[in-house]
Amino acid sequence: MDHFSYRDGILHAEDVPLPAIAEAVGTPVYIYSRATFERHARVFREGLSGIKDKRIAFAIKSNPNLAVLNVLAREGYGADVVSGGEMARALAAGVPADGIVFSGVGKTRTELAMGLDQGIGQFNIEHEPEGAALAKIAHEKGLRAPATLRVNPDVDARTHAKISTGKAENKFGVGIDIAPEIYARLAALPGLDLRGIAVHIGSQLFDLEPMEAAFERVGSLVRDLRASGLSVTHVDLGGGLGIPYKAGEALPPSPADYGAMVARVTKDWDVHLTFEPGRVIAGNAGVLLTEVLWVKPGAAAPFVVVDAAMNDLARPAMYDAWHDFQPVRETAERMTASIVGPVCESGDTFALSRDIGVVGEGDLAVFRTAGAYGATMASTYNSRSLVPEVLVDGDKFAVVADRIAAGTIMAAERVPDWLD
Repeated sequence: MDHFSYRDGILHAEDVPLPAIAEAVGTPVYIYSRATFERHARVFREGLSGIKDKRIAFAIKSNPNLAVLNVLAREGYGADVVSGGEMARALAAGVPADGIVFSGVGKTRTELAMGLDQGIGQFNIEHEPEGAALAKIAHEKGLRAPATLRVNPDVDARTHAKISTGKAENKFGVGIDIAPEIYARLAALPGLDLRGIAVHIGSQLFDLEPMEAAFERVGSLVRDLRASGLSVTHVDLGGGLGIPYKAGEALPPSPADYGAMVARVTKDWDVHLTFEPGRVIAGNAGVLLTEVLWVKPGAAAPFVVVDAAMNDLARPAMYDAWHDFQPVRETAERMTASIVGPVCESGDTFALSRDIGVVGEGDLAVFRTAGAYGATMASTYNSRSLVPEVLVDGDKFAVVADRIAAGTIMAAERVPDWLD
């Protein structure tokens, strides 16, 4: 459930009509609903109610906006970060340092030191040299770094290849077959408090079976490590639950379904569990509001040219991803059209020959389910402005990320004197 609905024929975000935001802020613009973020955070937490010893760390890469992170911090969420910049955002938004989990395959030594200095709660080690480097830095600081070893269980998540992370050919983690020997060596290092295992097999999962298979393998690894005399007190199960992008499509497993599976699989593990939801919290909490610039004749169907582009919402160009397109003014009339943006690329296409509500020049429309992997992946390609973000709370709204004009970005560039 989200809080974007028609009232008197006009699409609203909570109690705010979207044309009011367009008039105040312009388009394109991302619009988030605080009530939806809070509801999703609570539903996910309630789904895990059968698991007592746990931490929920929001995957910041899905939506790093400071206002959004503040809303989730108020809900008691920690943060899963994958860079020093995301760590700084989490701290600035009010996430306690001990609630931060540092994931990612390419952490620098500077970032590792930053995490230690901030006293973050957990480092997810991706390979043995990273663990050795972390141990050395921590030892030199007189610290022991709390850490888990990420394993690759070689499980096909049955999702898009570009968001699959748990197959043997993916870059993440160490092979689960060689994990015991690596774990033993890292556990012996004086600067490392190696306390468990981490796993994450991919995103946008509509089937719990791959997750369960991966978790079963992790459970076997935990038992083997303990049998060899090693301590395991924590397991990080990552995230990955899918969300519906297309109206009418089959629904993914609910957080309650997921929580029941996890409780069953992990009932004998006797560990502290960490969860890293992202898309399932943020996806349906946001839309991208756009204006129709032109309706241009086409060979197969007319082109609806909107002022949002692939630099604002990259998922369709990157993943052939579907986002429902919905007129802001409610209509029963239908048309078949291809929806495209103004960027000078054929890839700047949001939909081909799609059945949509009728729109014309100057009309407003939204791309739904844009709260995750939307603004965070935006760029200034074609020297376009960086898209702004707005947070709605009941009948009020605020700009929570400014539109950054192309001129502002250009002002940061320099022509060297020797080119004069």
